[in-house]
Amino acid sequence: MKVLFNKLKKTNKIFLIIYLITFIIYLITYILLIKNLMSLSGIETAIRIIVIVIFGIWLLVYFLWNLINLILKKFIKLSITTAITIIFAIVFSFANYYINMLYSGISNIGEKEYIVYTTNLVVLNGTEINDESILGMINNSDDIEGNVLAKELIEKENLTNNEIEEYSSYYEMIFDLLNGKIDGIFLSSNYQTIFGSEESFKDLKDTTIAYTYSKEMENQDTTLTSNKSLKEPFTILLMGVDSEIDGLNANAAFNGDTLMLITFNPKTLNATMFSIPRDTYVPIACNNNKYAKINSSAAYGTSCVIDTVEQLTDITIDYYVKINFKGVVDLVDALGGIEVDIEAPDFNYNHGVNCGGKFCEQNSDRDTSASGMIYLDPGLQTINGEEALAYARCRHLYLQSDIDRNKHQQQVVEAIAKKAASLDNLSKIEEILNAVTKNITTNMSSKQILSFYDVLKSMIASSLSDGSFLTIEKTYLEYYSLPVRLGNNGPFTSAIGYYPDSLNAIIKLMKENLEIENHEMIKTFSFDANEEYTTKVSGQGITTGTKLETMPNFVGKSVSEVETWATNHNITLHTEFVNNTSSYYNPNIAPGLISNQNISDGILLNNVSELTIYINSISTNNDKPTTPNDDNNYNDKPSEDDNLPNDEQTEEDNPLDDILPSDDNDEENDNSESSESTTPDKENENHPIE
Repeated sequence: MKVLFNKLKKTNKIFLIIYLITFIIYLITYILLIKNLMSLSGIETAIRIIVIVIFGIWLLVYFLWNLINLILKKFIKLSITTAITIIFAIVFSFANYYINMLYSGISNIGEKEYIVYTTNLVVLNGTEINDESILGMINNSDDIEGNVLAKELIEKENLTNNEIEEYSSYYEMIFDLLNGKIDGIFLSSNYQTIFGSEESFKDLKDTTIAYTYSKEMENQDTTLTSNKSLKEPFTILLMGVDSEIDGLNANAAFNGDTLMLITFNPKTLNATMFSIPRDTYVPIACNNNKYAKINSSAAYGTSCVIDTVEQLTDITIDYYVKINFKGVVDLVDALGGIEVDIEAPDFNYNHGVNCGGKFCEQNSDRDTSASGMIYLDPGLQTINGEEALAYARCRHLYLQSDIDRNKHQQQVVEAIAKKAASLDNLSKIEEILNAVTKNITTNMSSKQILSFYDVLKSMIASSLSDGSFLTIEKTYLEYYSLPVRLGNNGPFTSAIGYYPDSLNAIIKLMKENLEIENHEMIKTFSFDANEEYTTKVSGQGITTGTKLETMPNFVGKSVSEVETWATNHNITLHTEFVNNTSSYYNPNIAPGLISNQNISDGILLNNVSELTIYINSISTNNDKPTTPNDDNNYNDKPSEDDNLPNDEQTEEDNPLDDILPSDDNDEENDNSESSESTTPDKENENHPIE
């Protein structure tokens, strides 16, 4: 060793320094390369090992061989190998940069272990909170922002003396705030985005935040993990957040306007896409299965949305992706635009603007000025990010509103997927990653996301061999209008119901793609040369199955009519006679007819088992209600039988006989009469059945 050092001292000092610096640089970049290559778990494992071994051998060769070249003063060979080694080090540096960027970006779209949750005490503009104020709060103890943090805010701001009204529904609570029944309510910080799109809650813009409280807590969504291999068929729930800011809010609640259940079979490269309309009326899993619009489940957080969709479809959701649609602008622009066939509008006005026969929609900032509107001609074309977002958001120009919007969102998602898969420009990767990492959150681990590489490789191989890339089967849920009330005596909201058999056809398709059910081969085929061929869409055209029903309006109807309806719907009917001293008396309704009902029309029947109807009595001079046994008659004009005893009068003598329940079953009527309530049902009035 001493002899070696003595010989190195005698060599050219400049070449010695170059040799040492080159070796150190190569060693550092090689070690970083090993670290980054090992992080790409599951991607071309054999190739990664071969690369590590080859360049490891080169490291040893460079070190030993050029040590000899230095001693022997063979500077030309030393120069050549040094130049090659420097090139390798530069390549390693670029590789390390892109691999590290890719891995860091992928890691950033996963759920964070801790996030900031926020609750706000929201009041109408001009309202001052004092000791007399009544505050509304969600009674679900699993709701972090609506309940847990609300209680902490109450303690923090010394609101413990205030009366707290508990609610099971955000809609009922907001309705009471806007109508002045309560003075303040506890909502998530993005409550305007979540609830402001409801026509009934447009006055939310006239509210302000009296108190706010934030707390960093363990992310509740980190428990939503899955070990499902992406080499097997799997499901993804895509949840769109229609935000007006770039980037996802860290809070749990979101508006959930876009819900798309996707199944993918990596063996067949076949996918199904099921867009669930935001207004679909379903049981909300985390709210005691009370019916509400499915997008309202997002107010309770991601887990509630997943549980609700799983309950609706009977399909386990393996993974979810929450995407802020404002980020679509950056993503599509980073891809260089996408090709979409813009559907011709059914209407000509949008947000009060005349579209002139074109498609038009607000830009990403929701600007309706002349410079803020996006205009597109119908037809196949390449569109940029602003145009893609406008097309994905628009529903007012189309006859089927949200249904058509869902269809357009499927077009945009499909176009993005195809463009991303065909991307061959490395310079775009960083721009795409920036757009994605700011606006996407998922429960996939970095390893699971990286395993998409094999899927993508299969797609490309399939495309090169036979021209096919990815088969996407779209679905269509047949629906019907279902106006329902937001609580007893509350406002109507425009929900939609779905035909069960249409949903079952969609579920069957998805389960077949997931290989849960066997695919039934179609053995017969027919066609008509005079009819245009269209691709079959699962669920479309199927309008069978039991529909949801709501409580009818019985005011002004006869008792016999309601009795028949109640019997057919297995609902226990109670009757009460009321005069003009009762709050249930209706002066616009004739005596003997129904003046009111304890459950408002528009309330869903699923949870209704009893109904009380109120009947206008015949009023006397002293306001005493008249019953069938009273001496007074319904008409002012006396009848021929007025002087007959009561037991000798004909049936026609009593004008209420044809509208009161018949006495075919005396025992049943006796029981019913004994169980009739003589006072209004205050419990139902305060806590309506939905």
